[in-house]
Amino acid sequence: MQKKLKLIVVAFCLASPALAQSPDSITVATEEQNEEAFTFTEAQLGEDDDMSQNVTIISSNQNIFASSAGFQFSASRFRYRAFNQRYNEIYINGAPMNDMESGQFRFALIGGLNRYTNNSRETSLPFEFNNFSMPAMAGSNNYDLRPSRMATGQYASLAGANRNYTIRGMYTFNTGLRPDGWAFSAGVTYRWADTKTSYIKGTFYNSLSYFLGAEKKLNDNHSLALITWGNPTERATQGAATDESYWLANSNYYNPYWGYQNGKIRNSRVVKDYAPTVLLNWNWDISEKLKLTTALTGRYAMYKGTKLNYNNGENPAPDYWKRMPSSYFDTWYDNDPGNTRDGFAAWDYSRAYLMDSERNRQIDWDALYYANRQANKEGRDAMYYVEAKHINTFNLTLASTLKAELSNSTSANVGISLATNTGQHYWTMEDLLGANTFHNLNTYSLSYYSPNDPRTLYDINDNGGVVKEGDKFGGDYNLITRKAQLWGTISYKRNRMALFGAGRVSGVTIQRDGKMRNGIIESLGQSSYGKSGTAKFLDGGVKGGLTYNIGGGHVISLGAGYELKAPQPQCAFQSPIYSNEFVANLKNEKIFSSEVSYMFSAPWVKANINGYYSYLSDISEWQNYFDDDINSFSYVSMTGIKKAFYGLEWGITFKLNSAFSIKTIGTISEAKNTNNSRVTYMSSTKGDYFEEMVLNKNMRESGTPLSVYGLVLSYRSGGWFIDLTGNYYDRIYLSYSPSYRYESTLRNRNEAAITRGIAAERTFDDDGNLLQSAVAQSKGKGGFMLDASIGRSIRLKHGQLSINLQLTNLLNNRKMVTGGYEQGRSNYSINSTTEEISTTRLYRFDRNPKKYYAYGINGMLNIGYRF
Repeated sequence: MQKKLKLIVVAFCLASPALAQSPDSITVATEEQNEEAFTFTEAQLGEDDDMSQNVTIISSNQNIFASSAGFQFSASRFRYRAFNQRYNEIYINGAPMNDMESGQFRFALIGGLNRYTNNSRETSLPFEFNNFSMPAMAGSNNYDLRPSRMATGQYASLAGANRNYTIRGMYTFNTGLRPDGWAFSAGVTYRWADTKTSYIKGTFYNSLSYFLGAEKKLNDNHSLALITWGNPTERATQGAATDESYWLANSNYYNPYWGYQNGKIRNSRVVKDYAPTVLLNWNWDISEKLKLTTALTGRYAMYKGTKLNYNNGENPAPDYWKRMPSSYFDTWYDNDPGNTRDGFAAWDYSRAYLMDSERNRQIDWDALYYANRQANKEGRDAMYYVEAKHINTFNLTLASTLKAELSNSTSANVGISLATNTGQHYWTMEDLLGANTFHNLNTYSLSYYSPNDPRTLYDINDNGGVVKEGDKFGGDYNLITRKAQLWGTISYKRNRMALFGAGRVSGVTIQRDGKMRNGIIESLGQSSYGKSGTAKFLDGGVKGGLTYNIGGGHVISLGAGYELKAPQPQCAFQSPIYSNEFVANLKNEKIFSSEVSYMFSAPWVKANINGYYSYLSDISEWQNYFDDDINSFSYVSMTGIKKAFYGLEWGITFKLNSAFSIKTIGTISEAKNTNNSRVTYMSSTKGDYFEEMVLNKNMRESGTPLSVYGLVLSYRSGGWFIDLTGNYYDRIYLSYSPSYRYESTLRNRNEAAITRGIAAERTFDDDGNLLQSAVAQSKGKGGFMLDASIGRSIRLKHGQLSINLQLTNLLNNRKMVTGGYEQGRSNYSINSTTEEISTTRLYRFDRNPKKYYAYGINGMLNIGYRF
């Protein structure tokens, strides 16, 4: 089926829906959009950056699928065409807002500001003309937050939910443009849940969002606006777990990140996030047909995430694999030679113990404090502690756009932006958990080097000094990124045809500034302290599109583009935590994208059908994790990756009468690697570098369904709106582990399988050919979900009252997976001295990926009053 799909798409996809602004003679359907359709909240999305499951928000008045999919499929963490979020660009008042290190836009930046962002957005799909940028491969959004553009009046609402937060209160005030030329806006939102009311036990949510704006119309040609907003948030997070852990807990919402301390719930993963932003906007109407908009934006983002860690002790995670029953007895293969009667008895004891009490499945904070007190008596360092990872980012951006109406049929925009970004990355000691001392030492290296060897030091400059609570340790570095960009767009409309073109060119520089002199890196003759060299990239691209009205309500659109995109700074260094060494063969990404679209509009039906094809090459990706084969944490860089994205998507609305309609939207897509990649990885214990191939061809993009089918029954009449929505999600892949597919690992896996006598675990056949089952990617279960929304708008003598109830997963399907990852560790271990493979390990990492499951029945009731 996938081969047929690819042939269809390649045959038709010379391009895509070209223009959001069609010629006057072209009649295109406009979806009726209500406020609820774009009310994305953290209660729906989870908004956990560590999970990487944020939804890409897309929209287009012209496109039924794009205007509905982001909201309708949000329960599955749907991403538009499975694209990484860095291919979806967000602007505010024309200034680019995507994070300059990761390329992604963090929706936490505007969390709680729905009343401002929902009603002031200009959007464009990948081949639609817009007034603020060359549209990105996954589309672009611009939020106009000038106070004069806000709807005049006040609004107050109160919402209750059983999602990530349980209570939300909101108030906004907008004067509109007053006779004296001033306009003011203000708003505040508060969201809250504690560890007992949040959907996932052990999590909490506490967030206050604010918005303040003032604008002055100086005269008929000039206006100035100053706005500021922020969203200080503290939240405790959820961890993914294996199906074995969910079975032991008898719940698909087991969370291993929390436990009891003195009888109270304490979460080990708490995030504090605050990014206050100030934007100064100058608008100059040079003439009726020529307008200049300039924005200066400053932002200082502060992010801190805690994590429980250990030192010369047993891993304290309650779901650590050695605590699992299946570590004592191989339940997947009865003929495993390691299975014994005593092993089964241990399996049964472990199962009974973990099922007996919730406390046995959670972190035992009291035991950790006890262990540290015992270490104090012996003069040893803390065995357990809570560390905090910090990312503090200062960003300054200047962006200016000139809009010109060249004639009745031609419009053009030219823009320039200059941006500088410094990301401060460091770790601090959050809590010593009752311990007296801790030293800034690489304790993993102590297995190979003497305590006095400088290779055991994270920072030679402090010689392994004592770390107190609040002190930095482990790693400390800055990433410095600068970017200058020039772009332009033009549209031409005549009779039945509309043409669109866009182009951009930009220069990007990337540099690291290390604040610690790492012992291992220095021993290799590399630099870890001070500034690295500067990597420089010149990138850019072009796009074009055509829309043609055939007549009779039929419209076709074509579009294509090619661009170079600089690699992301977070992927540019081999080991950014410790080293100034750049990744080898670091190149611009090469992106070809194309689309073809058919639109039909009639009084009783409106339809869009799109086919698309995108091909990317020279992609670089970076990860770090524990690698059993080198018995160390490794820092992994993959380069030369090629990816293909292609598929069909549709949206069709049938209007049955003035009140009832039926809508179907869906997509059948593919998003995968098309080659095996070159991998370079470093051991954090000894500093050794390894180079080989990772067999990751055909690995799919993870965390989003690649096939989705939706049907909506709608009723609109007399102020009432009722929607009943059924969605079926399929082909949900989990994030793959590169190390599980290294050439060397595959050979070791094959040897271990032969030694163990388990043919099903072999990676090569007798002729040495790779077995595809050995590199198959883990998947999550899809399924059907039924949702409903009912609301009423009531006009009052003074204002308007709105009541909206949204219910998700009415059938309580708790088996659908929304994301997760392969563990990536090996079913064997390697003796660090003899380098021989040991098969005594019974736990099957390859059979135990970690997953997130969709919430069961959940909902939100919102009551709002506009006056």
